[in-house]
Amino acid sequence: MQRKRFFFILLLVTLLLLVPLFAQQFTDEVNWTLFDFILAGVMLLSTGLFCDFIFRKVKTNKYSIAIIVAIFGMLLLIWAELAVGIFGTPLSGL
Repeated sequence: MQRKRFFFILLLVTLLLLVPLFAQQFTDEVNWTLFDFILAGVMLLSTGLFCDFIFRKVKTNKYSIAIIVAIFGMLLLIWAELAVGIFGTPLSGL
């Protein structure tokens, strides 16, 4: 069962990364490098695996949903910081 979930997470990450890959073919607005794809893949995969871990280990649905919402919030904040630099850290706009 764990292998099924892992492969589902991998499939979902791959499908999400195909969106900017195809968008690059049709517009100049999307300009991702190999480093961008690797970083996004690592972030999405680690988020997916961490959410799976939370679902398996936390028994109360209320707590697991709250933790997963916080995880996705952190993912979105890190993604926004790396993309446009909303906080102005040295990592902004990598």
